[in-house]
Amino acid sequence: MVDVAVSAPAKVLIGGGYLVLDRAYTGLVFGLSARIHVRVRGQHGTLGASDADVVVRSPQFTGAEWRYRLHRNDDDQGVEVEQLGEPQNASFFRNSFVETALVYTLSYLSIDVKHSLDPIMIAILADSDYYSQPRTSSMAGHAGFQDFGVPLPEAHKTGLGSSAALVTALTAALLHHYAPNSTKLSEDHGKSTLHNLAQIVHSVAQGKVGSGFDVAAAVYGSCRYRRFSPSILDELDKPGSPGFALRLKSLVDGRDVSHQWDAEIDRGGVKLPRGLRLVMCDVDCGSQTVGMAKKVLSWRSQHPQAAKPLWDELQHRNDELRLLLTDLANQKLKEPETHMRRLKQALQHLDRDGLDLSGALFYEVRNKLSTIRSLIRRMSREADVPIEPPSQTALLDACSELPGVVGGVVPGAGGYDAIALLMIDDDEVLERLKTFCETWQTSSSDADAAARPRVRVLGVREETEGARVEDASRYHGWLA
Repeated sequence: MVDVAVSAPAKVLIGGGYLVLDRAYTGLVFGLSARIHVRVRGQHGTLGASDADVVVRSPQFTGAEWRYRLHRNDDDQGVEVEQLGEPQNASFFRNSFVETALVYTLSYLSIDVKHSLDPIMIAILADSDYYSQPRTSSMAGHAGFQDFGVPLPEAHKTGLGSSAALVTALTAALLHHYAPNSTKLSEDHGKSTLHNLAQIVHSVAQGKVGSGFDVAAAVYGSCRYRRFSPSILDELDKPGSPGFALRLKSLVDGRDVSHQWDAEIDRGGVKLPRGLRLVMCDVDCGSQTVGMAKKVLSWRSQHPQAAKPLWDELQHRNDELRLLLTDLANQKLKEPETHMRRLKQALQHLDRDGLDLSGALFYEVRNKLSTIRSLIRRMSREADVPIEPPSQTALLDACSELPGVVGGVVPGAGGYDAIALLMIDDDEVLERLKTFCETWQTSSSDADAAARPRVRVLGVREETEGARVEDASRYHGWLA
């Protein structure tokens, strides 16, 4: 049988952290070049003929295997999943994102795929920048992927949206395997189906929290995003209930007139200009963003008179940044090479005098990033949540003073995830930043700063493309 492979990109929310949870506001999200890859291989036979109908492996981690038995129900109840193994066994643990993707995607497919669903083997691979783990085995770097050498729960994430990329790639691979002619990623209809279904899966798997910007980026790539109405998911019953699969398909396909998808995804609304690139710096420590969001939203609901002007001002400043970057990206330069040379020279010496008009506007980008950061720190203080903690402030300030670095932010929900920087797209500037980060030691008073001395420039950069079909042969050596 023919293998199917799909990948989906990482993300970074440059503007709109916390705001994007409310439909009144938007988020500025860039796709990143790091990807989660999923390969699906069909197995000969029928459901129930072997000990497991679905075997899922993540070979970069030790003991990362999940085995499932599928139960296809009558009365359009969809497909239920039973994880095999002994719960009391130390190696047994559930993967809610994989399990939820299987249940909802196979239930969606069960309405039109009337024949028996063939048993499958699923393999998951992650580009190395999703995790802070050092290389630990002889297979590190094989076929472009790293052996992390640890159990999955012990891996340190960098905050690039691994769960959204996993759900999107897995959902797309299942759709492409079982219904290749009706869910093509190259077509708008196929992308829309994937987006709606992946949003449902990811929302259910994480307890119906979050705005869905990470899934939108995983499907479509860089975009300006306005979230869907949370009420869209209110009427969807639990898997296995009578009519569940039929209602799920109606909701995903947009045929439920009372629950229409209203997310706004503007792919042309986010661009980086020629000469700039986006860089992520990992601080080797993640944040519990769900708990942080709950605390920020609690403060907002208790202090609406203080919160609304702050939210509105942040939205205004984010829009200014977005429009400035887009205007710069759309400029047609008569002498682009001369412009780049003058831009690099001026920004490396933090000297504005030698810049042309478009070059001078890069300084406006720097100023707008600084203004946004000041508003974020205000939110952080008033909500008593470490959105931009002192150690991150010190790191951002220091990086922003390096020649060739325009500025940066603690993206998304903030905390101790990787920081995002805009810089001149130049190898010399990048090497200077890497050297600086390797020797960086925070002098902040953070209680846990001593536990986080390591800063590393990740290998990712901005990427406009979303989910895509891959050549399954590229994973040879990792997957049987």
